[in-house]
Amino acid sequence: MPASLCLLLLAFAQAAAADARPRIGLVLSGGGAKGMAHVGVLRVLEEMKVPVDVVVGTSAGSAVAALYATGMPVEEIERRFIAMDWLSSFRDDPGRAYKPVRRKQNDWRLPLVPGIGVSTDGFHLGGGLVSGQNLGFILNELTRNAALVDDFDQLPIPFRAVATDLETGVEAVIANGNLSDAVRASMSIPGVYAPVERSGRLLVDGGVANNLPVSVARDMGAEVVIAVDITDPLLSTDEIREAFSVVGQLTTLMTRRNTDFQLGLLGERDILIQPDLEGRGSADFYDAPVLFELGASGARDHAVELNRLSVPDDQWQAYRNRLTAEHPQLGVIARIELRKGSRLAQKFLRERIRQKEGEPLDVAQLEADLKRLYGLGYYEAVSWSLHPEEAGTVLVIQVREKRWGPNYLAFGLSYEDNFDGDTRFNLATGVRMTELNRLGAEWQTSFQLGTQPWVRSQWYQPLDYGYDRFAVLGIEYRRDDYSIYEDRARVSEIDVAFRQLDLAVGMELGGNGEIRLGYVRGYASVEDEVGAPIAPSDHVHQGYATLQLVHDSLNDAFYPKAGAFAGIRGRLERPGLGADRKFDDWTGMLLGTGTWQRFNVTGLLYTRQVISGEPGVENASRLGGFRQLSAYAPGEITGNDAALGAIWARREFGGPVLPWFAGVGFETGNAWESMDDASWSGLVRSWSLFAGMDTFLGPVQISTAYNNEDSWSAYLNIGFSFTQLFY
Repeated sequence: MPASLCLLLLAFAQAAAADARPRIGLVLSGGGAKGMAHVGVLRVLEEMKVPVDVVVGTSAGSAVAALYATGMPVEEIERRFIAMDWLSSFRDDPGRAYKPVRRKQNDWRLPLVPGIGVSTDGFHLGGGLVSGQNLGFILNELTRNAALVDDFDQLPIPFRAVATDLETGVEAVIANGNLSDAVRASMSIPGVYAPVERSGRLLVDGGVANNLPVSVARDMGAEVVIAVDITDPLLSTDEIREAFSVVGQLTTLMTRRNTDFQLGLLGERDILIQPDLEGRGSADFYDAPVLFELGASGARDHAVELNRLSVPDDQWQAYRNRLTAEHPQLGVIARIELRKGSRLAQKFLRERIRQKEGEPLDVAQLEADLKRLYGLGYYEAVSWSLHPEEAGTVLVIQVREKRWGPNYLAFGLSYEDNFDGDTRFNLATGVRMTELNRLGAEWQTSFQLGTQPWVRSQWYQPLDYGYDRFAVLGIEYRRDDYSIYEDRARVSEIDVAFRQLDLAVGMELGGNGEIRLGYVRGYASVEDEVGAPIAPSDHVHQGYATLQLVHDSLNDAFYPKAGAFAGIRGRLERPGLGADRKFDDWTGMLLGTGTWQRFNVTGLLYTRQVISGEPGVENASRLGGFRQLSAYAPGEITGNDAALGAIWARREFGGPVLPWFAGVGFETGNAWESMDDASWSGLVRSWSLFAGMDTFLGPVQISTAYNNEDSWSAYLNIGFSFTQLFY
């Protein structure tokens, strides 16, 4: 037989052997954070040159499976998971930076927005603790390379995500559509994430129906299944001791039962990998490197079985080339399609999206715009997806109005105690009625009970469809008690109450700025409560114009780690505007903060000065109290003019779920009858040590402070915000 014929027959034989290779299906189960062990399994499969022909996942397994199906290298998957801010996926709030300035002005009073809607027929809640807004953005970013793929069989590796139909309880196998939405549906833990609506069905976490979808891989033609099972084992009777363990056991019973059924479908050729994850929980998101290694170790325990599925180098290289082939290019956006509810005009949304038709997609700009839309508080979810058409790429923006809206409750609590008889405690609540007309008008009414009563009702009316112009009409009442000191001794206490009607017009300057021109008309009541009389006990009529310019990019109202605040406000009070007094003053404040690793430094400059006239005791500047010259009592330092400079340094300790912090601070300043009396030698100083823990109501802090007059103070504070000094 000629040698050439022998070589030809050998080539045919090798090709036939390659074609005879079994079709391999990889099945990844759900298990929360433990799903990162799947990545370690992928690493071993690649080390052993085991190709995967189809991949199926449930819940966390669907996320890993989807990324691998798009051709993302295992090293990049690992890098993305290690760098990811996992806690943000369990929050809907895109961050304070994406809220309009008007929201930021009072978010220190009403920081708790628990997702409670209110209407004439009662109270309403959302479908989960969170809607999954940030999770959607994260999944969009992870799957961006496959944004134009509609049929999951067209991915480098054919893929299926498994969810559960909430109405019937049966599995929902997702084979097409937007890839990030499919994963989002598969990961919607009931009660934690709101269900995902898809093709008229409400879908939740696939673990309820099929946590280890071996049957789905078989339906896709898998002849050999590599199943990775990270399902929690059932607890023993001795381990079930409290309510949380009972709920956990019931959840595991559901997933364990359907998992055991799927395990029964495995045959002799199939491989079951069950990594040893004892001691690891579904919330251990920040243990990614350890979970990778545990998954890899579990796979290496099956090295002999996996080795039978490995392929020669040339076949492996061809397989890798197919995975890393270029994805379809996005090109320019041919058309933008908005899918929305009916409460607001379509132009309201379109004016807030800067992406233009006929231009390439700017993902960073688009997501920033959508986060600002979400920051308005009207929507349960705001998402984007891409769809190919003959004319080009279509950008679809989907907004889903809150089913429990459009009226929402908010709450707040503040507390300050200097352990010397000066305690301030306030409990606040408010209702915000939104989307009152097609321009997006809002009516918010809030009240605060406690030592500093406060009530405010205001109508906010946009003057166009965009961010730019607005008008505000409000009515407000507030009251506070002030102590008057002489030589550090309290000699009197006065009660000051303000009743005001205000009107303002303004303009938003981007996402973090605002300018506002206003007029305020009302009166102040000054009453002596304790001690010698120091002020007339009568009404003082007020009427003044204000001009205010604010920039606020702080990432948190209470515990900022990045950003800045700059505010300046001028006030012109005249008898011609309805006032009994005639004076002009201005207030300015600068605050900046930055974080390096776990160290944070915050600096503050504040001043209030009377330019001309006599403001009266009701308008006096007051310092003292927590972080306003902390070693002095609240209101102990009083005058027409005041200045304050401070710097605080702190370090964060503990884990990402419950971090705590400790630090030091230095504050200096004073108050004078006139700024002409100010001098360096006249500044008082305060040094402080503090520690605390951040909570949903703001930081709970304990502090001790010492001043240059050899006096000490101590504080317990809940809910302090730097910006309250300006507002």
